[in-house]
Amino acid sequence: MTHFVARIVRIKRMENSTEVLFFVLSAYGNIGNLKYLYFSMILLWYIFICVSNTILIVVIYVDRELHEPMYILLSHLFMNEISASTSLHLLLLSQMISDTHEVTLPWCFLQMCCFYIFSCVELCSLTAMAYDRYVCICHPLHYNVFMSNEKVGKIILLVWIYSFSSYIFSFSFIIPLTFCGNVIDKVFCDQQLIIKLACSLSLLTSISDLLYGFMTVIIPFSLISVSYMKILRVCLIVSKESKQKVLTTCTPQIVSLSIIFFYAIFHFVGSRFDNSYLPGKVRIISSIYVHILQPMITPFMYGLYLPQIRQSCIKLLFYRK
Repeated sequence: MTHFVARIVRIKRMENSTEVLFFVLSAYGNIGNLKYLYFSMILLWYIFICVSNTILIVVIYVDRELHEPMYILLSHLFMNEISASTSLHLLLLSQMISDTHEVTLPWCFLQMCCFYIFSCVELCSLTAMAYDRYVCICHPLHYNVFMSNEKVGKIILLVWIYSFSSYIFSFSFIIPLTFCGNVIDKVFCDQQLIIKLACSLSLLTSISDLLYGFMTVIIPFSLISVSYMKILRVCLIVSKESKQKVLTTCTPQIVSLSIIFFYAIFHFVGSRFDNSYLPGKVRIISSIYVHILQPMITPFMYGLYLPQIRQSCIKLLFYRK
C-alpha cells in the first residue's frame, strides 16, 4: 500500500513565527482513481440524507395532526441533521477529488465552527426531546401546561443560543493561536488536533476546550440520563400496554444516545492521547462514523419508527379523494 506523504508547502515565514495559510488533511491518503468511486458513494449518501430528512419535515408540516411539541422537536432535529451533514459532506466531497487535500485556514475554521455548533445543537435537541417525553409520561395531566408549541419555539431558540455561545467562547481562544505544523490526521478539521498544532498553548485555551466538552456533552447527557431514569421508574408501575407505548417512543432515543455517547468519549479521548497504534482506516472510519451514519438512521429511528409518522407518510403518499 502506498502511503500518503503530506505536502507541507505554502507556509509563509514571518520574523519570529510561522504563519500557516492552510491545513493538510492527511487521513485521505493516496486512493488513486478510486476517488471517483468514493466521491459517487459519498454524494449518493449525502443526497439520501437530505431527501429522507426533508420528506419527514414536509410530512410533519403538511399533517396538522402532527403539529404538536414532540413532532416540532423532531422536525427541528431533522433540519439540523441536514445542516450538520452539509457542513461535513461538502468538505468530504471537495477533498475526495483533490490531489493535495489542502484546506485554507478560513475555510477550515468555518467548517469546524459549523460542525461543532450543529453537533451541540443535536445533543441539546435530544435533551429537549427527553424532557418532552419525561413531562408527557411522568406528568401527563400537566403536559399542555409545561409543553406547548409556543414554549417549544422558545426551547429551540434557547438551544441555538446555548450551542452558539458555548462554542464561540471556546473558539475565541483558538483564533489568536500560531501554528508550528499544518497536518491534521483526519478527513475534516478537528478542533482538538488543531490545538495540538499550536506553537504554544495557553492554560486558558486548554480550560476553554475542556469547558466546551463539559457544556456540550456532560451537561446534556446528565439531563437526559435524569429524564430517562424517571421515565424508567414510571415504567415499572404502569400497565403492560402503557409500558409498551413508552418503550416504543423512547427506544430510538436511547439507542441513538448510546451511539453518540460512546463516540463522544472516543472522540475526546482519542484526540487528546496518542492513538497511532490504531490502523489508519480505523481512525478514519471512527472519526466520521457518527456524523455519516447518524443522519442516515435518524429518519428511521425517530421518524418511520413512530406509528403516527408512518400513518401520515402513507396518507400523504397514497391518499385518494
